Amino acid sequence: MAAEKIRDIIGPELVTLHNLKDDSVALMEQYDVLILGIPTWDFGEIQEDWEAIWDQLDSVNFDGKIIAMYGMGDQLGYGEWFLDALGMLHDKLAPKGAAFIGYWPTEGYEFTSKKPIIADGELFVGLALDETNQYDLSDERLQAWCEQILGEMAEKFS
Repeated sequence: MAAEKIRDIIGPELVTLHNLKDDSVALMEQYDVLILGIPTWDFGEIQEDWEAIWDQLDSVNFDGKIIAMYGMGDQLGYGEWFLDALGMLHDKLAPKGAAFIGYWPTEGYEFTSKKPIIADGELFVGLALDETNQYDLSDERLQAWCEQILGEMAEKFS
């Protein structure tokens, strides 16, 4: 899973994994930096664990937090909705005072969805993973993204 790989790359001393299904959303307030992963299901749907807590996100204080996000989807089978949930999560959290890091280039992906992109379509709002069609690129992308967000965090904290 991507979360475990991110933990292994960044280091278990810096990353604590939480599962939305098992842990309270309020735990997010205990951290200065959040790395959030969200898959897009079917036709642009939010995965059920996220859907169950979606409204609770409104009560979390994200002011001053640094957030990096990654999304999972199938760009060839569902290109019209590729990473829609990632874009929806970004749109939900952006007005809440958080600083986002980890935007990722759209180059090398085939999709038509507009929800997960910014900068005139040049960037995803987080790391884009397609374990169905580009599994062979995931480890390399995860490594590069982790290095990117570590550098961006260092800039924010300096």
